[in-house]
Amino acid sequence: MTRILDAAKRADLFFKNQSPIHEAMRRLNKTLGEMEIPFAVAGAMAANAHGHRRTTADVDILIRQEDLDRFKAAFIGRGWTDIFEGSKNFRDAVVDVKIVAWIVDQFPGDGLEKPVAFPAPETVAETGEDGVPVISLKTLIELKIASGMTAVHRPRDLDDVIQLIKVNKLSKDFGSQLNPYVADKFAELWAAAQVVEEY
Repeated sequence: MTRILDAAKRADLFFKNQSPIHEAMRRLNKTLGEMEIPFAVAGAMAANAHGHRRTTADVDILIRQEDLDRFKAAFIGRGWTDIFEGSKNFRDAVVDVKIVAWIVDQFPGDGLEKPVAFPAPETVAETGEDGVPVISLKTLIELKIASGMTAVHRPRDLDDVIQLIKVNKLSKDFGSQLNPYVADKFAELWAAAQVVEEY
């Protein structure tokens, strides 16, 4: 029972934007902003910003490798720690939250080359809550579909797209603006999003 209550308390803080995950995102925005490093929040926190409310345990960010290296050189050991030596990911040691880095020009899902790659953050960022840059809905959907199509262990990415279609009331025509590599899959997920469940 205690574990259930603890989980409910964590979820409550999350949906009030008062969780350690939100604090880590704000701390990162302040630090990278002061360093004039372009980045954008991605993953589940971006999905939340675009209306698909769900909890998560970490913060995904889109960033260039050279900018990540510069940040780490300045701040690892000063409120931030590496996950392990040589890892691209790191942890906010103040609030104990993992930060997952999506590196510009690398590829989502299986990591293999494909027509959809992680774009430069400043080309896809929108200003979210508290001034935190968040990737656009179009970009989030493209990356999540490409990930879900090529990484069988990540079915949540495809479900996130279904939920984003529902909450944003996207039309089937939204797929015409996506990279052709993911357009057919978007149409399939759009159809799935139209199913009305009866309880």
